[in-house]
Amino acid sequence: MNLLKLSWKYLTFKPLSTGLNVLLLALGLAIITVLLLVQDQFEKKMTQDAAGIDLVVGAKGSPLQLILSSVYHIDFPTGNIPMNEAIRLSRNRLVKQTIPLALGDNYQGYRIVGTNHDYLKLYDAGFLAGNAWNEPFEVVLGATVAEKSGMKLGETFSGSHGISQGSHDHDEHAFKVVGILEPQGNVLDRLVLTSIESVWYTHDEKGEETEESEAQIEDHEEHFHHEVAKTGFPQTDEEREVTSLLIQYRSPMAAVQLPRMINSNTSMQAASPSFEISRLFELLGIGVTILEGLAYVLIVISGLGIFIALYNSLKERRYDLAVLRAIGASRIDLLLLILLEGISLTFLGSILGILLGHSFLSVLASQNETGVGAGLEAWIFLPAELWIVIYALCVGLLASLIPAWSAYRTSIADQLTRK
Repeated sequence: MNLLKLSWKYLTFKPLSTGLNVLLLALGLAIITVLLLVQDQFEKKMTQDAAGIDLVVGAKGSPLQLILSSVYHIDFPTGNIPMNEAIRLSRNRLVKQTIPLALGDNYQGYRIVGTNHDYLKLYDAGFLAGNAWNEPFEVVLGATVAEKSGMKLGETFSGSHGISQGSHDHDEHAFKVVGILEPQGNVLDRLVLTSIESVWYTHDEKGEETEESEAQIEDHEEHFHHEVAKTGFPQTDEEREVTSLLIQYRSPMAAVQLPRMINSNTSMQAASPSFEISRLFELLGIGVTILEGLAYVLIVISGLGIFIALYNSLKERRYDLAVLRAIGASRIDLLLLILLEGISLTFLGSILGILLGHSFLSVLASQNETGVGAGLEAWIFLPAELWIVIYALCVGLLASLIPAWSAYRTSIADQLTRK
């Protein structure tokens, strides 16, 4: 007697009831799957993107906003800071390295970031084609930007004002693609990188560029490598500004002294990526707990649904079970038959739930191509997902224990005489 085939026939006899129970279980497991995938990848990405950055310095405002905008590029900057203060801070004895950032424009929603070559070294970036920028208005594209835009080396484009799509274009300044980065799996993939001067000259008011400013650009091209290599900042005689600074400490003592000194004695603020992201995870943890609770409620409801379906089904087919006993089936066979039905239901629900979870994350990532969600991999399967299947099977086993025991105790004589 093929118990598995027989149990499947009983399940498909009432497709609506079976489908509803499977769907309820699948929804609960899908939520857990999405939470597992997002939590695992999100924490890894946040840690990876902030690697090597001890402190972020920018305009006063929200420390978390400063971290999100300067490290992860998913929020609006808090403002700009004077160039002379930035240079003064970079010469502090507690600072090992300073990487300036200048933000303010985008291309098709991907942020244009003005910085120096140390930013590429920070993430050990490799080139798929071309090389780093050497002159103003030369840019390097992240792998995602190059893939989505379809741009190649030598092509030109105009940036848009602001850090989101929909603003006016800077048509008077065209950027030229001189490099395309290899896929990094970090924040560089969705950035357009160029020199700080490119951002400055782009935002100079139209018509303001005189022969003197043109001479400054030519002079910059002549001294670019020398000045950046020596100070980390471009050469300028004007009162320019940068958006933020990424800082590496020279010694552990800097972690104690430097942030306090910056926040107390300057017009800037200092924020620690590790501290702010820990706070962010704590805030997100409340929402994750609520969603997990909802998922477990759905799973419990589906378990009760399976129990009720099996118990009611058992009442309707006691005569069938008695006939099975009469033609040679043992009590153990009947017990296993009911258990197989419950386990089959939950196994289908767990597989469907995992597929739904991955599919939902795939849609979520595709709808967020320029944010941090764009880097989420939907079709990576975690070892923890195996425990989802085991957990679902346990629910099915528990839900079918009482109906299975009732089937085990079925009396052949009583049922056949009642019929």
